[in-house]
Amino acid sequence: MRILVTNDDGVGAPGLAALTRALVAWAGDEHEVVVVAPSSNYSGAGAAVGSVTDGTAIGYQRAYVEGAEQVEAYGLDASPALSVIAGALGAVGARPGLVVSGINHGVNVGRSVLHSGTVGAALTASQLGISALAVSLRAGDEPAPWESAAHLAVALVPVLAAAPARTVLNLNVPHLPLDEIRGVRWARVSGAGLIKAAQGALGVGAWEAPTEQEIEGPASAEAARAVMEGEPDEKGEIVLTVGSPFPHSGDLGLADAGTEDATLVAQGFASLTALRGPRAEEDPGLLEQLDTGLGPALASFAFDG
Repeated sequence: MRILVTNDDGVGAPGLAALTRALVAWAGDEHEVVVVAPSSNYSGAGAAVGSVTDGTAIGYQRAYVEGAEQVEAYGLDASPALSVIAGALGAVGARPGLVVSGINHGVNVGRSVLHSGTVGAALTASQLGISALAVSLRAGDEPAPWESAAHLAVALVPVLAAAPARTVLNLNVPHLPLDEIRGVRWARVSGAGLIKAAQGALGVGAWEAPTEQEIEGPASAEAARAVMEGEPDEKGEIVLTVGSPFPHSGDLGLADAGTEDATLVAQGFASLTALRGPRAEEDPGLLEQLDTGLGPALASFAFDG
């Protein structure tokens, strides 16, 4: 089996190196590992590919992964999603059987899943019919325990390989040595986001302030509020109140771990979530409701069909 490794922190990131080394040690002579990742940081890019119609060529540079110099590696002038597309469609040889994205510096839990380039790469792989694993490690004091996330990721590879095609798993690991992690639990995506409010709104409720590494950037402002006034062409700025996806440690009851990804990681568990990419809605109740309103909404149009 061929495994394509990518990330959104750039091909030279230590998380990608730790993940690649662990995969190579596991693969032995039975599997092949290849790295196709952005040449620079694309955190917060989601599944964006850019305006590919403006140019049909992607610049690349051969790269070396620290501690796994024997691995074929490329840094692309492209987002994580576009890197996966290029790697999956033959730019570096045979189609991969799996894509593993990470290890991201900072967790991808709650609404940040929508904006994460790490997760976006995995979801893009699924749209190409390839199962994928996104791996993230909670940011904290250095040195980062990259090996904790790398070992857990490798343990999940056989599980992912045996799952149906297009399966996507999102693994978030606490900033702990492997022997201090309390376990791995299935998790729901929480409703928490980094951006809590905008335009001077105060307070972040019962959520911890983030570390600098946990702030992915303006792409995380999915629920910001703002009041903008002025004449056309007048400029200004929106001030964001930044929080964290994690609840306060003092609010956590360790006897009950809960089921939300952010809460589990804050309690010392690795959270694992099966994600589903863009698919047509199939809920019968919703479709019936929409269909009922569709006739009146289109009554004024002279459609033949």
